[in-house]
Amino acid sequence: MSLSGVPEPRIAFAPKHYICRKASGPLELDGRIDKPFWEDAGWTDDFTDIEGEARPEPSKRTRVKMLWDDRYFYFAAELMEDQIWATLTERDSVIFHDNDFEIFIDPDGDTHQYYEFEMNALNTVWDLLLVKPYRDGGPPVNGWDIQGLKTAVHIDGELNNPGADNRKWTLEVAMPWSALRECAPENRPPAGGEFWRVNFSRVQWRTEIADGTYRKMLDPASGKPYPEDNWVWSPMGIVNMHYPELWGYVVFADEQGPESFTLPDDERVKWELRKLYYRQRNHFQITGVFISDIKELLGSEPWSIVPQVETTARSFQIYAASADGKAVYVIREDGKLWKE
Repeated sequence: MSLSGVPEPRIAFAPKHYICRKASGPLELDGRIDKPFWEDAGWTDDFTDIEGEARPEPSKRTRVKMLWDDRYFYFAAELMEDQIWATLTERDSVIFHDNDFEIFIDPDGDTHQYYEFEMNALNTVWDLLLVKPYRDGGPPVNGWDIQGLKTAVHIDGELNNPGADNRKWTLEVAMPWSALRECAPENRPPAGGEFWRVNFSRVQWRTEIADGTYRKMLDPASGKPYPEDNWVWSPMGIVNMHYPELWGYVVFADEQGPESFTLPDDERVKWELRKLYYRQRNHFQITGVFISDIKELLGSEPWSIVPQVETTARSFQIYAASADGKAVYVIREDGKLWKE
């Protein structure tokens, strides 16, 4: 594997969290979310820019609800929008070339073997499995499909009509556990009290009206469309969704709860290992070797972990004890992180 550098996110480690409650009955998908099925589900925080506080707040509101039952993981999203348009109609098209809504799911939180899902206002979807993040060599498995997937869109206005009174588009998604369990711990759905790492993204292009239709605005300097905005639930500190370690925590609650979430101490341990992984990869990009002296790798800043490092010419492993000292976490050169 050719090892690139890994730009370090410019953000404090503080992912969002959401308590995902059990659904009270079956969902009939029509894209509308103003119905009894969603009444007990709270909204996420409004989306922010992908870079967080370094960038202005989004100009249009986006928020999400989630529920679950024994068969499905349910999502509802509300995207405020006065220009509702979409062009792509073929499944597994590159949907973010339109304005879109995206879901990212890493069931076991190791940053490998995770899912990406995108859809536009035409209810066209793109679902794929990432063996590894692109920074770690990928590849995406484009032929992977969520078997049994259900989706629906509701347009509050009129699609592809600039003259309409457009207000928003809403969507519903039901993903069966029978598909999502593939990359999950023990190849099973979550149990009450467990969490998965999840994030959402809204891609928004600058558009103008010409000849009665929407079109992307071109930058006169380049002759190409202006870069898209990326609005997300849990900010990343970098314009790249493929940093699963920064996604939010979705906690699956059942009749016994939980009603709240406190970040486990082990998640801090894993984050400090992740920072050392960034340093190793970036040092390798510059020098062609990994740092073998743990003191050099740590530098002068304070750490809560006491790690050890092993290196070869093309690999490394960094170890640190879990918060209770009863286990060890390990991260290696391709970003894979696990517990021993």
